[in-house]
Amino acid sequence: MVKNTILSLLIILTIGCKAQKTDSSAIVDKDGSLVGIATKDAFLTEPFSEWFVFNYNAYEVDQATIDSLKPLLNNITIKAFMGTWCGDSQSQTPVFYKVIESANFNIQNLTLVAVDTNKKTPKNLQKGYDIKYVPTFIFFKNGEEIGRIVEYPITSIEADILTIVSGKPYKHAYQD
Repeated sequence: MVKNTILSLLIILTIGCKAQKTDSSAIVDKDGSLVGIATKDAFLTEPFSEWFVFNYNAYEVDQATIDSLKPLLNNITIKAFMGTWCGDSQSQTPVFYKVIESANFNIQNLTLVAVDTNKKTPKNLQKGYDIKYVPTFIFFKNGEEIGRIVEYPITSIEADILTIVSGKPYKHAYQD
């Protein structure tokens, strides 16, 4: 059991180090929260790795949905906002990473912003994005927002992303 856990962690660390941008500018604030632009590597360090690795490993992607999603992600960019202090962010951010990695999403097209409990960053990276709940995953095509998943998916992360990037109507949890 311990060998399997250690092996899983090593695999994730290896994949994460190879696949993720390394230009994280996130800092740990006075409350112990990560704030700023973060990379997956930041979540693989203590104390964040405890919830990140567990939730990443626990999630099983729907491979059929992933296969449908792969060809639709070519011209997509994503701006994500999360809080390391937030239970929904702790459960959904690792799942989000597992889904986009499974779909071979170009990680260079992802910017993940960790916010404080007021949903702000020292450099106001949240400004102009109307962030009320975290996590919020915003999808762009040709620079235009095409949809967002707010706080939790309606069906599943991969199914909701597929709906958004395929141009079908999608309403997030707080949309009328």
